[in-house]
Amino acid sequence: MLPIEHDDPVNAKILAISEDKIEGFVREPFEEIANHSGVGADVVMARIAAMLRAGTIRRVRQTLLATNLAEGALVAWKVPEDKIDAAFDWMFQHDPFSGHVVLRSTDTLRAGSDYKLWTTVKVPQGFSLEAHCELLAKKVDAERFRLMPAKGIFTLGVGHVRRKMIEPGSKADQPAKMIPVQIVDLSEREWDVLLALKREFAPEEIKASPWVARADEAGVSAEEFYRVAEELNARKIIGRFSTFLEHVKPSVGGVRVTRFNALFHWAVPRGREIEAGGEVGRHHILTHCYWRDAGPEFKSVNIMAVAHGTDKQLLLDHKTAIDRYRDWLARESEN
Repeated sequence: MLPIEHDDPVNAKILAISEDKIEGFVREPFEEIANHSGVGADVVMARIAAMLRAGTIRRVRQTLLATNLAEGALVAWKVPEDKIDAAFDWMFQHDPFSGHVVLRSTDTLRAGSDYKLWTTVKVPQGFSLEAHCELLAKKVDAERFRLMPAKGIFTLGVGHVRRKMIEPGSKADQPAKMIPVQIVDLSEREWDVLLALKREFAPEEIKASPWVARADEAGVSAEEFYRVAEELNARKIIGRFSTFLEHVKPSVGGVRVTRFNALFHWAVPRGREIEAGGEVGRHHILTHCYWRDAGPEFKSVNIMAVAHGTDKQLLLDHKTAIDRYRDWLARESEN
């Protein structure tokens, strides 16, 4: 029986690459993981399939920059305390347009502390995000909600395993570059390829040349599939080929990948969002970093970032390291 825990030495080498290091579209994703991890391709495929069957990996798929395909937003919901669990369950289980349903708390009472339910919502092109959230609010008895669409993306990628050893303050040599959010139009053939491309992999599909069967699914040749996928990649519609670990529940062996999901945010002067997001987003600990305008309910914060970990104090130390830039920016803005 193959080892299925994320902290097995061989699995850890594979996951350090497969979680978020295979950028864009590649024709042989498992071979690419093997090349970068130093683990043989046959072993890579066997281990990923085993972890997927066991639930250690919850899904394997090609990610998309969905912010460029449909209208979406991060949404904070103010729900009465006695109804918040039911609201969470309903959005998690029944709303097909809601994702990343999370209950958040704050260490101290501050602006926005009473917005404890947070979700992402995306609706198909031609539908109203505001109208859908109004319907959701009535369904779950939310008192208020705040839509926070992304204006720019600085960091997007999980990588729980490789982030376990990152020290506070560790960052890239250069600021993160912002990917602007803009809805794109696709042809019918591009949608056919995209839908086949993004479907999650079943364990039996973890094999060499995995896109050949997806090309059949899309009704095109393999070469046509590659051509369209590579064009979509050039248009910044394709994200990464990724394995996603189960990071909410412990594994069958009782091992947790992470315990804390921290949302950090900063209010930076208007006109400095791209600079500030680039500086914040360059920190290696962050899995997500966006420019989102939260409004006065949240003291006008506009740079938001997410970090995960098993040690709460270590996450706060990472936040303190990032705040050094924020403090410098505040002092410069006063001069």
